[in-house]
Amino acid sequence: MDKRNALRAGAVTAAATLMMLMTSPAMALISDDGDDPGPGLTVAQTLGLYVGIPVASFLIIAGLVMLPSWIGKDKKS
Repeated sequence: MDKRNALRAGAVTAAATLMMLMTSPAMALISDDGDDPGPGLTVAQTLGLYVGIPVASFLIIAGLVMLPSWIGKDKKS
């Protein structure tokens, strides 16, 4: 049974790798009619978008999750 699972995992991995190789990102270099790319992002905008917003979202959600326990400790004391 172990060989069968290993064979299945190898087949899935090979198929996924083949699919990734077949979809080439070089096609993105060809512009289609109607493409109008905007101006690029600055370093600060990129860091804010891909680092700042996710970290801030995590902190807000974590704070909201921990808020009931913080309020509960104040009432019990």
